[in-house]
Amino acid sequence: MLFTETKLKGAFLIDLQKNEDERGFFARSYCHREFEDHGLNPRVVQCNFSYNAKKGTLRGMHYQVPPFEEAKLVRCTRGAIYDVIVDLRPDSATYCQWIGVELCSGSSQ
Repeated sequence: MLFTETKLKGAFLIDLQKNEDERGFFARSYCHREFEDHGLNPRVVQCNFSYNAKKGTLRGMHYQVPPFEEAKLVRCTRGAIYDVIVDLRPDSATYCQWIGVELCSGSSQ
């Protein structure tokens, strides 16, 4: 897994590190140790899947306050999504800043 930290501390773009051969490829999409090494809570408390029947569907914001905060791992398996992260941590140097990234099923993010 290849972690690239964004301008929001603790938010990363994670690319698959593909091991390819004539059959295709194999890649880890989650690793407890690597999440821990990057300061992310590695405890998986949920694993969700969503499907949008209509292009342009907007889904809600997910926010937790301590001690209930969770790390989120978002991946697009078909089509494309525009994922937005907003820093709502009042004590953060990037408070109220945001990033948006398009995740596509054909990319490794």
